[in-house]
Amino acid sequence: MKYTARLRAPADFGLAIQQARLDRGLSQTELAEEASLRQSTVSEIESGKATIYLRQMLELARASGCEIFASWGEEDADAPRS
Repeated sequence: MKYTARLRAPADFGLAIQQARLDRGLSQTELAEEASLRQSTVSEIESGKATIYLRQMLELARASGCEIFASWGEEDADAPRS
């Protein structure tokens, strides 16, 4: 199943990262290693802690009328891959 979420706030972003991580069966430590981050950073992001850059990015998207979405999960077997 493929999931999509609209990202309007740091908590939306964190939840999408958490759900995608869980969908892949990864621990926070494993995801952190793949992304060259500390586990505590992954934890903070998943809990919705806003960084100055994330807040600025979301504010710029809102002000410009741009919508940001995240998608994760398995694609439909018949769907074309990009």
